[in-house]
Amino acid sequence: MNIWFATNNKHKKEELEAILGRNLKIPTDEGYIFDPEETGSTFYENTLIKARELHKLLGNNDFVIADDSGLCVDGLNGRPGVLSARYGMENGQKLTSHEQNIMLLDELADNPIRTARFVCSMVLLLSNDRFFIAQETLEGEIVKKDQMRGDGGFGYDPIFFVPRLNRTLAQATADEKNTLSHRGKAGKLISKYLLTI
Repeated sequence: MNIWFATNNKHKKEELEAILGRNLKIPTDEGYIFDPEETGSTFYENTLIKARELHKLLGNNDFVIADDSGLCVDGLNGRPGVLSARYGMENGQKLTSHEQNIMLLDELADNPIRTARFVCSMVLLLSNDRFFIAQETLEGEIVKKDQMRGDGGFGYDPIFFVPRLNRTLAQATADEKNTLSHRGKAGKLISKYLLTI
């Protein structure tokens, strides 16, 4: 049986394949147009929206994994949160990751409250009403603009400092990231559940 990942992001696919130790299929692999409207107010609501949408699109009994993740910055009252991927988006035009990072740092400015966390909600959907959800976090701090470091990872990784590593997430090795990250921890819980079915 195939396991599908409800994303068009190849970086996320590669990361989750390494975490699960399994090959995954994503909609673009088979030419599916997959662009669900993420209307949930929480990470897990958006996760279920994506998983159910792909399950419906496939029209079969294949398992679907979906995740919704984002950066919650305490000094910005938890923003960008569930809007992390669309942060700064105007008129349907999405900013690049670098532009989003600069915008967030400018908005946070000299706010002394720099604590933040990455949150990942992940669901394994077996059928429309049968699913398993795991939600995990990675705690850290937002650096100042002149402290952006690293070219690994993607998204907000260059501005997210992980005290346990003493460097940004973009400076972490793939193995370190998969062990410590929000997606890594949630993925390991999903992986354990997969072994029971």
